[in-house]
Amino acid sequence: MQKRRQWMKLATAAIAALWLGAAALPAPAAAGEKLTVFAAASLKDALDAANAAWAKESGKEAVVSYAASGALAKQIENAAPADIFISADLDWMDYLATKNLIKAETRSDLLGNRIVLVAEKDKAKAVEIKHGFDLAGLLGDGRLAMGEPKSVPAGKYGMAALEKLGVWKSVETKVAGAESVRAALALVSRGEAPFGIVYQTDAAADKGVTIVGTFPADSHPSIVYPIAILAESKNPDASAYLDFLKSDKAAAFFTAQGFTILK
Repeated sequence: MQKRRQWMKLATAAIAALWLGAAALPAPAAAGEKLTVFAAASLKDALDAANAAWAKESGKEAVVSYAASGALAKQIENAAPADIFISADLDWMDYLATKNLIKAETRSDLLGNRIVLVAEKDKAKAVEIKHGFDLAGLLGDGRLAMGEPKSVPAGKYGMAALEKLGVWKSVETKVAGAESVRAALALVSRGEAPFGIVYQTDAAADKGVTIVGTFPADSHPSIVYPIAILAESKNPDASAYLDFLKSDKAAAFFTAQGFTILK
């Protein structure tokens, strides 16, 4: 019996040692975790294609949450779990930078874009966009679809352009501010608004609309899409993913949608 008790003590001690040893081991590597990307809504078609290529090449998966840049930045500020942020303007990336929510050394300017005036495809007629052009007259009793001017980058660019061209005050009360540029695009595509201001890349992605005019590049701030790894990201694949999006392989997917590559 004495020998049995001694054996039981030894066995218990051995099990305890194994348990403690296992507890001391590092947590499983995050390599198996999916990469989470927060990206501006206007990137959807191009980024989906790039992510498919990334998955094929690396065997890893990137899961993307698309929305207006401001909405995504606020989610990040409120501790939403994500690894990468791609904004449609510099302001929202700067906003996160001032709060130390990005890894500053990983930040770079990835893409450029243009804003255009679109109309429903069956009703499209060319519009000469110049100083003082009669946008209010073109709208009539209809609404001008665009991203919310105070928060959505495409809306901010659109308002800046209309102010520079001297027509903002004449259409300000006719604006249908949407939660994202894709939502604004949908209003025109469905015939709910006669005209809309969107990125040229969005117009290319919707067969229900046609570009009727392009805003002069000097009528608004340069459209820049910055990218960065978020400060709280511990995903070991984040850097490789960032490098892939900046590579020539990924560039082809962006240029196919009308983006310009910023090096």
